[in-house]
Amino acid sequence: MKRILLAALGAISLSACAQQAPGTGKADTPQAPAAVAAAKSPPATAGTPDARAIQAIRQLNPQVEIDRVAAAPIKGFREAVVGGQVVYVSDDGRYVFVPGSGGALYDATAKKNLSEVALGAMRTELLKKIPAGDRIVFAPANPVHTVTVFTDVACGYCRKLHSEIAEYNKQGIAVEYLAFPRMGLGSEDYKTMVSIWCSTDRKKALTDAKAGRQVANKSCKTPVDQQYDVGQRVGLTGTPMILTADGTQLGGYVPPAELRKALDKRASETAQPAS
Repeated sequence: MKRILLAALGAISLSACAQQAPGTGKADTPQAPAAVAAAKSPPATAGTPDARAIQAIRQLNPQVEIDRVAAAPIKGFREAVVGGQVVYVSDDGRYVFVPGSGGALYDATAKKNLSEVALGAMRTELLKKIPAGDRIVFAPANPVHTVTVFTDVACGYCRKLHSEIAEYNKQGIAVEYLAFPRMGLGSEDYKTMVSIWCSTDRKKALTDAKAGRQVANKSCKTPVDQQYDVGQRVGLTGTPMILTADGTQLGGYVPPAELRKALDKRASETAQPAS
C-alpha cells in the first residue's frame, strides 16, 4: 500500500523495483498509478493550514485525489487522507510525512524526499565497505556516470537490464554489480552467484547465467554473503536496485536512455547550491 501511495504522491525518484514472484521465475511488471480523471480536494479557506496542506500535496502531484483534511493528533500538522491512506502535512505546508513501514518525509517546496537523502548518506558508507575488486563491472572507456546495481541471476528485470548492458555503456554509464540472491543464502540462486564470483572470468559467467546458460559449479571464499547483507541494510526490497554515487535509489529496471536522463538530472541538482 505504501508503494501505491508514494506513486500517487509522485515519488521524486524512479521507484518501481522489479520483483520476482517466488517460484515463478518471472518478474512482476512495474505498476503505474491509476490515472485520476478529475482530482478532487475538500473545500478549504485560502491561507489556512488545511489549504496549505492541500497545496503541498498538489505540489508533489496535481492529479492526486484528496479525500479529507483535518487536524492531526500531532501538534503543528494536518492529517490528510489520500487514496485511502493517511499522510501528515506540516501546518506551514512545507513537509509531507508518509507513515508506515519505511515511511518517507518529503519537502513539498523543494520536491525532495528527505528520508531518501538520509538513506543515501548511510548507503554510501555501507557501499564503501565493498572493495572495487569484489564488484563485477561493465564500463565504457570514459564513463560519465557510475551506478551500483544489486542484482540476481534469476529475476526477469535483472536479465532485461543486463541484456542491454552495451547500451548503458554507450550512454556513458558504468554498471557495478553486487550480488543479491533474492531467494536467500543457500538457495540455488545463491549457489549460482557464488560460482560466478568464483569464476576466473566473472563478467562472462554473469552474462551466461543471465542468459540462462549453465555456469560451472565452483566454490571459494566470495563476497556474496557480505553483499547480500549490505543489500538488506540499504533498504533493498527487490532486484535490480540501482543506486547513484551518492546513494540515491533510481529504481529497479530503468531503460538506458531514461537512466542517463535521470543521472544527468541528479548531477545537475547536486551541482546547484543549496537554498
